[in-house]
Amino acid sequence: MSELNKNNDTIEVQDYSKLDPDTIINAVESKGYLSDARILALNSYENRVYQVGIEDETPIIAKFYRPGRWSNEQIIEEHDFSNELALLEIPAIPPIYIDEPKSCKNKNSLFSYAGYRFSLYLRRGGRAPELTDPEHLYWLGKFLGRIHAVGKTNTFQYRPTLSIESFIVKPYEFILQNKFIPELFIESYQAIVA
Repeated sequence: MSELNKNNDTIEVQDYSKLDPDTIINAVESKGYLSDARILALNSYENRVYQVGIEDETPIIAKFYRPGRWSNEQIIEEHDFSNELALLEIPAIPPIYIDEPKSCKNKNSLFSYAGYRFSLYLRRGGRAPELTDPEHLYWLGKFLGRIHAVGKTNTFQYRPTLSIESFIVKPYEFILQNKFIPELFIESYQAIVA
């Protein structure tokens, strides 16, 4: 599999087919941890995420990034943003920064092993909010507002922008151009999206 880098050169990227337990453990151990060989796959839509047991310590989380989705710069920018949110006591789980744990704008949070890009996280629990509870909704709104306020103070160069063009217009056109919707339903689809 290949992708284009920022210079539009084709580069080879690894797919998930060779991401086996040994590779996962070796990747984690390459960052100075000693695994006890326990691995638990966690839910993730785009990436591969695992809880990895660490000898005589709390397990850590290893996130292996889907090849070809985001550039290294985008991932690092996202890591730095998560770290900034956590430093401001906004509930976000930043990656583990090797060498300088409290440093924002540090590129030591994205690692590579056997062709896979990955990051490590402390294991943190959580629970889903009760969306029928007004107090939960209040706190969700408060944290979302704070996240947006912090984001507004940054000049992001690489993170994708949420826009009508990128999240509605382009997918809409792609679906129609590739005839993913039966002819019978096209008019209804166009009415919903319009």
